[in-house]
Amino acid sequence: MSRFELPIYATLSLCAGPFLFARSFRDLRTRRLIQNTPTARIRSMAMGLVEINGNVEMGSHLTAPFSGRPCAYWEVDISTPNWRRQGWSVVHGNASGHPFMVRDDTGVATIYPQGAECRVRQGVGEECVGLSLPECYASYLREQGLFFRHVWQLSVLRFRERILEEGMRVYVLGTAMPRAEAHDISHDEVLEATGTDGAVDTRLRALQEETVSVVRRGDNEPTFIISQESERELTLGLGFRAAAKLMAGPALTLFGLAYWLYWL
Repeated sequence: MSRFELPIYATLSLCAGPFLFARSFRDLRTRRLIQNTPTARIRSMAMGLVEINGNVEMGSHLTAPFSGRPCAYWEVDISTPNWRRQGWSVVHGNASGHPFMVRDDTGVATIYPQGAECRVRQGVGEECVGLSLPECYASYLREQGLFFRHVWQLSVLRFRERILEEGMRVYVLGTAMPRAEAHDISHDEVLEATGTDGAVDTRLRALQEETVSVVRRGDNEPTFIISQESERELTLGLGFRAAAKLMAGPALTLFGLAYWLYWL
């Protein structure tokens, strides 16, 4: 480490330390919410913050942008090489906002994933030379109209895609509200949001009739998690993350503070 880099790292440590320390309490709060919220059956769940488990059902004809596989939800990211850190830097991320359904043995709930912290296990990933991309990636870049895409294509690009397919088991922690009061979403608006029409309309209507309530990000309680991990895996992970941030935050702050106090 050169003498020019040390002041930069000290300043970054001084800024990052308090941020990590504060984020540790957010992780602990989320962990407590998960632990203290009992798992509900969909048909009998109360309105407000709820925790449900069930199997994913598609609410529309949705296909993943890279693999073309039918799915209920997808998220993608594109990364470029970070030669300095010998890793990758994410330059673009995107996710579907289409509603999908979760079914348990008592009923069906509609999930609106906008604003959720989605923990979907790794799907497909591929590294490609930017100047000779497969059509699925090249067409996605064109459709999104990404401003820096021509610059990114001068190097290697990494494409990753994660999806929720029908039948997958998920854990959801979010705010439940009655279907009829869910922001007054009409049938036509749902069709517009999901891009469904024709034959799919019949299936969607049937699912809507079974739907007990809607789960989404709440106005008063913004915690909203959709995860393939179990409740136990989530609480363990959040506990480890919170502990690491609680230790790393003060350590980084002390390092940055000590450096500048020494040189000032």
